[in-house]
Amino acid sequence: MGVGVRRAGENDREQVVRLLDEAFQSDPVSSWVFPGAEYRRATHHRLMAAFTDAALAEGYVDITEDGSACALWLSVPAREEHEAAGEQIHPVEQVPAVEQGTAGAQDKDDFARIREAVDPDNERVELIGRLTAGIHPSGRAHEYLWMIGVAPDRQGEGLGSVLIGAVLDRCDREGLAAYLEASSARSKELYERLGFEFTGTALQLPDGPLMWPMWREPQPPQPHQPH
Repeated sequence: MGVGVRRAGENDREQVVRLLDEAFQSDPVSSWVFPGAEYRRATHHRLMAAFTDAALAEGYVDITEDGSACALWLSVPAREEHEAAGEQIHPVEQVPAVEQGTAGAQDKDDFARIREAVDPDNERVELIGRLTAGIHPSGRAHEYLWMIGVAPDRQGEGLGSVLIGAVLDRCDREGLAAYLEASSARSKELYERLGFEFTGTALQLPDGPLMWPMWREPQPPQPHQPH
């Protein structure tokens, strides 16, 4: 598929936020965090902006040349010492501190700071971070596909596979694993075709949908077929 992919920069921020906001309006997890279509349209973009800022600062964002799809990635180092101590590491902890307008906010942890910045009265903004942190593997270095979004009118064209494939090829060359949380049964099937495997225990959001943590071991190079 002849789709160009490039690394996004700060100048692409608004385009990435808008793309993610549009792509996830009907997503089961986004619908749980921001219930109600009108409410979601008014607030969801702020969470996408927080995630985009974190990826641009601490990870990387890939975007198709035509701006129809993007992927947010974070390179997560091995944290054996934290795992041994029973601590869970999650990339949201790398989110840069945001300006706060309430007293004492500097004492809050990263999940609470995001909630304050995005939607202070919505506890699910904070809860989704805590719950996914609780299942995030921390013992091995891996590439974390935080989010991938495709414009609604371009979904089903294979753009997501193209975006992910470039990073997975590098993972295979470098012997790196990859991890993600699928937010729908449809996306879970897509990721399985790319070599991801369900870890075996789904995350049940309170009064909400399932999320499927998925892990991919680096794949050996495919042998060349004789002509």
